[in-house]
Formats: sequence, structure tokens, C-alpha cells
Amino acid sequence: MESDEPSDAEEEEGDEEESEEEPADEESEEEESEDDTRGRRTLQLKPGARGQRGPPGDPTIIPWAREIGVDPQKMHVMQTSLFRMPEEERALKALNQPQSRRKLLLTSNLSRKHSRDSEGDGLRADSRQRASFAHDIDPEPYRPTRKYARVESSASVFVGQEQAYIDAGLAFGRSFRVGWGPGGVLAHLGELCGPKTSPKSSANASTIKLTAIPLIAGTEADASAQASRLLSHHLSNTVIEEDADGVPFANPSSGLTFASFMTQFPSTDQSFEPTLFRLGHALFDPVDFRVDDIPDVQYRHRIAAIRRKTELSKWLKTAVSSAMDTDLRENLDTKWDRTVFTLLSGYQIERACEAAADGGNFKLASLVAQCPGDAEFRADLQEQLEIWRRERIDAHISEDTRKVYALLAGVADTLEGSGGSGVEQCPDVDLARGLDWKRAFGLQLWYGLPMDAPIAEVFQAYDALWREGQSSVAPPAPWYAERADSADSTWKLPSQTQHPDALYALIKLFADPACNLSAVLSSFAFSPSPADYRLPWHLYIILSRCLRIRDLADRGTPVLRGTEDGADDDGVEGHSPSADLLANSYALQLEQLGMIQEAVFVLLHVEGSAGRAKVIKELLVRSASKLDDWVTRGLVGSLKIPMAWINEAKAIHALHVGNVYEAYELYLSAGLYDAAHDIAVLELAPDAVVRQDLLLLRELFDVFDGRPVNGWNDRGKVFLDYSHVLTRLPQLRDRLIETDGALDAGELSELEQLSRSVPKLVSILPDVLPDRTNIRHTAAAAEMTSQLVRHLDQIRPLAIAQAHIRTPYFGDATRVRNIHSTMYERFIRTIEVA
Repeated sequence: MESDEPSDAEEEEGDEEESEEEPADEESEEEESEDDTRGRRTLQLKPGARGQRGPPGDPTIIPWAREIGVDPQKMHVMQTSLFRMPEEERALKALNQPQSRRKLLLTSNLSRKHSRDSEGDGLRADSRQRASFAHDIDPEPYRPTRKYARVESSASVFVGQEQAYIDAGLAFGRSFRVGWGPGGVLAHLGELCGPKTSPKSSANASTIKLTAIPLIAGTEADASAQASRLLSHHLSNTVIEEDADGVPFANPSSGLTFASFMTQFPSTDQSFEPTLFRLGHALFDPVDFRVDDIPDVQYRHRIAAIRRKTELSKWLKTAVSSAMDTDLRENLDTKWDRTVFTLLSGYQIERACEAAADGGNFKLASLVAQCPGDAEFRADLQEQLEIWRRERIDAHISEDTRKVYALLAGVADTLEGSGGSGVEQCPDVDLARGLDWKRAFGLQLWYGLPMDAPIAEVFQAYDALWREGQSSVAPPAPWYAERADSADSTWKLPSQTQHPDALYALIKLFADPACNLSAVLSSFAFSPSPADYRLPWHLYIILSRCLRIRDLADRGTPVLRGTEDGADDDGVEGHSPSADLLANSYALQLEQLGMIQEAVFVLLHVEGSAGRAKVIKELLVRSASKLDDWVTRGLVGSLKIPMAWINEAKAIHALHVGNVYEAYELYLSAGLYDAAHDIAVLELAPDAVVRQDLLLLRELFDVFDGRPVNGWNDRGKVFLDYSHVLTRLPQLRDRLIETDGALDAGELSELEQLSRSVPKLVSILPDVLPDRTNIRHTAAAAEMTSQLVRHLDQIRPLAIAQAHIRTPYFGDATRVRNIHSTMYERFIRTIEVA
């Protein structure tokens, strides 16, 4: 049959609308041609039918079916069963379209703007095409992802190449970066500034500045006392033992509760810190409600919820008492109704009743005495308020009196007024206006909802009010934001809605089962310092490790371990990187205060064995100068820190300050024989050789004999053999003189062995002390070579010459003597042959 498929030239000349219709036409005609070759009935298209098929982008061929007189429904069924769907046709057609030369088509799986080919998602164009539908597209070749891993500095290929000035990045890369020093000291060039601030002076590349970054708010003395008080109590309730890898770790006991921390503060202390622990005790501490005898579980839970709400009410009443008393003192000359409302905002029912009676309003006093009242009591008062509003009587009642009646009626947000204008104007009243967030929350707890309403409903009611922003309800601002001097903070404080008060966060944690610790342990919720993690860490330990109430969001899935009987054991708990970060942050804070033992104790809570050992060792190294006898006894005795870790830290510090021999002894005490061996070879042995102190050489290297030390045979043993050779060769020479050359078999064998070993020692000395720029190494190698050659020449003058040794440490006299010995040997051989 004749094909209606246009030529390539016609396709290029077609307009955009025609090109959009073309895939469906081309596919239909091609498949009709295939039917024709198989002897099936074909459909002939009328000229000009292409442009009459309907609007562009029509996903079906039903209009065309109607045009040729075929049932559209039947044609749709045939199309669905025999041919590809129109959407699929367009996708395949798009794949087969040639790519434009001006525009590079990118793969659709590009996941980010700046990608890297090393990760397998680079900017590559998929140029694969297929000739027809009969040919499949080959799968894209697998491109393995290149993995990058951080290596230790000692394992880097650039170790020892820092002086390669041909590569400025390699030579000076570590010199210009910002680094942390001991105690939170920041070493940097120039001045510290933010990304949008300009420094006041230019950076001097030759001047390194040390800046102590403040991590706490307040004085160091107060911070140290507060941290020491809580950590001492924490330590007394913690068991320190070794884990499966032999690394000590801290395991807090279940007795470490909020109530136990409450005992560390006087009962009269109403500051933020004891208030926080008292709230935790009211909400989370295990309490015996004595409901075990009740068989119905639902009743037991209901009674427990009411008891929890009662405890929360007691805590809140105490927590707001200071703010309430402050308002009373500042408004001593106010009317009685203002005083009654202020007392009711702190749930001081008895005092409010007395204040109303003293003001002469005995009827209101009798109503206050019934507060909070039952549902019928509230309904009656609500009806009375409605009558006043409807009859516009509320315009003649003072605002504070209306507030008192509203609270008694259970209205805790906004009391609707009768409106009006002029003398009878009565606007709406926001009951929480002018109150802090705790008293605003208390209005919902004590008056807004029934007594048996759960804490979750009370929290949701208050939370909805301050989040709407339409009322005057105060947001849960942190405690320091309510102080007058909060604007003088060292740090830029965030908005109150971003980091609400820690007390509010604890209530939310109790009310919202979906809330985790990661959402509430913000440092700004506890302190104006963004780096103060003292209280967040303690709360994490209590809530997660001890009480098992809630955990951090990134806690991994626990791994269950099967027992011998097939049952599942408690298994290994999943790891939480946030928990380790929290411990490290608090430890840095303690390190800056000079509290080394306390910082180590906090790091004992790091979960991974390898990470725990690493951070503790690094802390000990940074604080090695402070590890006196008293601190060492505390670390080893109370915290079970291995003495080897402390000796290693002291050795690194001693080596840093130039006490090389002390570092050598400390490394030996720590059992780090490789490090001690390196110090002995590179630092101590050259001095002993130059001084010809053979006894010191033996003392330095005898301790390594028989121990697994890397490079012992090629390095340290050379000095031990050198000492032995210089001791035995003179003795054997004296024996030769005494016996006139008649040595026994053992002495002859030893002499032969020493004669063979001396040339070997001379030949490997350049590899033992390879640093030619170190004058001490060069002098020691030359001295050892000279002494070995001199002593061997006295017994076997031809031994060195016969060995054909090439060494840079032969002096001119030695070379001349070797030449003389070689010529003498050849002369003797000539005489013997003749």
C-alpha cells in the first residue's frame, strides 16, 4: 500500500503543531503497513485527512475513527489491545528524535545542581538511539561510584612532604586553616568575623592569634559550681565498667531520676534550674499511685492521668508565685478586682477570696471560694455573662471584674463584649494580656478546661492560642528573655517561637507522644549561649538512658540477639550520633572551664567503643599539662581510665616540650613500644653514640629485645649489636695477645661471627639514620662507622676491604687504609702463587 508518512524534508518544514500530531500518525501508518504484509485488511487514508483529525495533542484516535465510519468504542478496544498506548507512543517517539546540536539533553535522573562524575551522576547526555521498534535499547553501562574516605594524618601520602614548596597548597595548606587548641582555644589568622561583616584590620600571614571562644553565659566560677554539683550527683549514681572491647564506659543507674536531682537544690530555690527538675519530677518520674488493686486498666490510667495533672498544677502554682508576687508589689494601689484577678492567675484561691471580701464584694468572694467549680456552676456563670452582654450591662462593669467572672465561668481566652459606642462601649477582653506564658498556660489548666481534661488537651489549647497570633497570649519565651538585661547578651538570640522555653518543651514532650528529644533539647531553650549543653545533656541522660521515656530522633534500630533457646534477647541498642555530639559538646564546655575529670566522665557516655576511646585520648593529650597526681588518681581510681592512656598523653606532651627521655620512659610505661623505639633510635641513640656511652645504649634497647617492635632488626638492634661489638672485640683482641693467637673454639667462632657482622652493620647504618640534614644523625653514623672499622682492623685488617662496602661515612683515612689493605692482600696472594 502507499504510505502517507512524510519525507524527512517535509518533516523539517512542518510547523510545530504538525510535529506534535506526527508521532501518532506515523505509528498508526507503520503498523497498518505491517498488517498489510501479513495479508490482513488495511485501511486507506484519504488525502488531507492528516489535518482534520482534531485538536493538537489529542491522546485518542476516536475522532479519526468516526471520520472513517468505524465504531469509536470498538476502535478504542482494538487500539488498547493491539497497539501501544498514545502516551507510550509519544515517549518512544521523543527518545528517537535526533538531539539538537545547539542544546544538550541531560539525563532525567540528575539529582542536584552541581554534581560530580565521581559519584556517578555527572552531566552526561544520553545519546543512545535505536533504529526502529524492533531493536531494543542497550542498558546504560554501570558506572561504579568512587568512594572517598578520610584517613589519619599518619597514613596520608603527604606525610613528610610539607616542605615541598613547589606545591603551595601542600606546603602551606595546613598553615592557613583555622584550628582548635586545648580548652576551646581557636588558632587563626586575622580577625574572626561573620560572612556579612568586614574585618577591621587586614590579616597578617605571619601572626597567629589565639582566641578563647565563650561557651557559657555568666562567670566561670558559677558555671563550674553548677556543673560540679550535677556531675557529682550523676557520678554517685553511675556504674563505670569495661565493655566487650575493654574500653571503660559509664552506665547510669535507674535511680538517677528528676527527684534525685531535686535534692541538690534548696526547697526555697525558685530559679530556673531547680524548677526544671521539679517539672520533670511531676511529669515523668515513676510514682506509686496505689491503683494496682483496681482491675480495670482504663480506670487505672485515668486515675494516673488525674494525679499527673494534680502534680503539674502544684508545680505550676509554685513556679508562677514569684511573677504573681512581683505584679502585686508593683500595683499596691490598684483596686480590689485587679488584685483578685492577679491572685487567680497564680491559682491563689484562698488569698483571692480574702481580697474580694476585703473589697466589700462578699457575693463574689463566695463564688471564688467555689472555684474551679463543676460544670453546672460554670454554666450558670456563663449564662449570667451572656445576660450582661445581651443587655449591655457589661459596659458598666470594670474590666478586671469581668475577667474574674470569666475565669470562674471557664473562659480563659477572650471574653466577648457587647460592643456599642460612647458611654456603653464594651470591647472584648483578652484574659491573658500582660501575663507571662506560664500563667497564660495556667489559665487553661485551672479554669479553661474541666478538671478531668488530660494534660494533652490543656497543652493543645494554649499552644493553639499563641501560635494563631490573633490574641495577646504570650509565647513560651525562655526564662532569660523575660529578664531586663536579655538585650545585652553576647550572642544574637533567636526569636521566641524558634526556641521556646525548656519548661514548655518538657510539657510538650509529655503531651505529644510523637515528640522526640531532638525537638526539645535546644541549647537556646536553656541558656542564652548556643554552646551551653549542660542541662540538655543531663535531661537526655535522665529521659533516655535512665527512665526510657523518649529518645533522640536519629537513634538506630536495635539489633536483636537470639538466645540458645531461640528467644529474642534485649540485644544491642541502636547508635545515635546526636547523643555522641551532645556529650562531646558538653565535654568541650567542661574542658574550657578546666574541669578535666568531669569532661572525661561525660565522654564515658559516648556510645561507640572506638569513638569513646578516641575522644578521651584526645582530651587527655590536650590537657596533658594539667594531669598532675591528684587528677591522675581521680581518672584512674574513680573513672577507671587505663593508666596507659594517661602515660601516652603525658609522653606526647613531654615530647612536645622537649623532654625526650621522659617521653621515652612514658611510652614504655604505656606499653607503646613502637613509639618508644622510634624516640630511642632517632633522638636518644645518636647522643649516646657521640658520647660513646655504650652502657646507655644497652639500657635504651635491651627493653625491646624479644618484643614485637616494628623495624627492630633493621633499626634498634643495630645499636644493640654495635654496643656488643665494641665491647667484645677489644676483649677478644686482648685474648689474642695473651694466648699468642691460640683462642679456644668458642672464642674463634665468636670472632668469626663478629668479623662477618661488622661489615653488615656498616652497610646498613645509612638506612638506620637516613636524615642527612640532621647533624646529630650524621655525626652518630660517622662515629659508629669509624669505631667499627677501627676495632675490626686491629684484628682482621682485610675484612672491610674484602666486603666492598659503599658508605658515605667512610673518612679519607679509612678509604686510604682500605686501598692499602687491598693492595697488600693482592701482593701476598701473588707471593703465595709464585
